[in-house]
Amino acid sequence: MVKLTIKLGEEVQFLYETTCDTSNSDLIVQLVRLYNGRLKVDRLCQEIELLADHGTCLPPNMQGLTDEQIEELHLKDEFEELCVPSGGFVLAKDPLGRRNGRAPNEKMKDVLKRTTSEAKAAISKKQVDAGICMSEDIIGDALDKLRGAVTIVYPMNLPPYDPIRMEFEGKEELGGTQAGQLVMDEGEAQLWWAGKQLVRGKKVADFVGKNEKTKVICKLQKKGQGAPAREPVFSEQEKKAMMAYAYRKQEELKKLEVEADDSYLNAEWADPRALKKSFTGTGGVSWKPK
Repeated sequence: MVKLTIKLGEEVQFLYETTCDTSNSDLIVQLVRLYNGRLKVDRLCQEIELLADHGTCLPPNMQGLTDEQIEELHLKDEFEELCVPSGGFVLAKDPLGRRNGRAPNEKMKDVLKRTTSEAKAAISKKQVDAGICMSEDIIGDALDKLRGAVTIVYPMNLPPYDPIRMEFEGKEELGGTQAGQLVMDEGEAQLWWAGKQLVRGKKVADFVGKNEKTKVICKLQKKGQGAPAREPVFSEQEKKAMMAYAYRKQEELKKLEVEADDSYLNAEWADPRALKKSFTGTGGVSWKPK
């Protein structure tokens, strides 16, 4: 299997295994799905952590308003009594005014927090260091665990406008948001390696060869961004190792210079004619004025 290290810009995202006979078109689509899937899991983890801290989302027309404004406008959260967490709730006001402040109890909160931690670890970039390749099964398993945790804590489901429920139902609204700008379109994505674009319609072998044990670093990006910068000859770790080696050699040379210093030969005790001078009494004679 050809092992790809997928980067976005200069940042490593994940590892992926493919074959030389794989079509570049299929490969790009699969990589984009994995990339977007990781973004989806990350978005869900962020919202579920807020759910654990401050409860369900308020209706859009109530978000950001103070209690006085809500009362003055006679607004009411119709799902407040319907979407109650298992085991009851504790009051924890949301400083941003997005959620209703009815947070799950500590036991249920722990279920949500623990599940989000596991999901984050599954899609973490640290998996690259561990040599674990990303797959749809890993992302699907993380999504299933998150969905299960939310169902345990909120068996009556969440309000239909809650971003967590919308993510699970595939109805998320990301237009005009920073999260939406990160999402990549399958038809617009490009894959680059060694300054060459892996053209759709051709196979992986047309660019990296037919050796199934090849390891390459590829860059995934949106169309129209031009050719990405090529990978440096040496990685950051290799540069640090080379600098450390050069520093050690420099210190060793300095030490050798000190040890090879022959200035001691000018010392009185190193004079080979010192014995003769002591017998003739000329040891302290100096031809220069003192």
